[in-house]
Amino acid sequence: MSLEQLVMADLKTAMLAKDEKGLRSLRAIKAAIIIAKTAEGASGDLKPEDEIKMLQKLIKSRKDSLEIFEQQNRPDLAQKEKEEIEVIEKFLPKQMDAEELKSAIQKIINETGAASVADIGKVMGVASKQFAGKADGKTINVIARELLAK
Repeated sequence: MSLEQLVMADLKTAMLAKDEKGLRSLRAIKAAIIIAKTAEGASGDLKPEDEIKMLQKLIKSRKDSLEIFEQQNRPDLAQKEKEEIEVIEKFLPKQMDAEELKSAIQKIINETGAASVADIGKVMGVASKQFAGKADGKTINVIARELLAK
């Protein structure tokens, strides 16, 4: 079943249950799908990797907003962002935990021969492709820099 079909099924369920946070989040995903399908140069269908990128982009924007709302002491708006992140994450593959990610990045560092933080580009190129949908790019970058700084 495609992401769009899953979202539509969950949207119907959320409507019947009068689940406001679910509706808000699912409508955002549905809108992003429509925008992606009708974008210039789009074929009208989304590949699974494009779906994952789109969902990660939605989560990233919400995390950025969450950070801003927390800095501005707006717990009401921050809570909405947290709720939407929860719902969107259900459609992503299981995320890697920090230890798994650290050992996998160390393996990539050994394979690429990266020796210092100056070689971060080599590591990020391989890691970004390998962990697409399984880890956040910002997290990958932080761990890679930490390991290369040793």
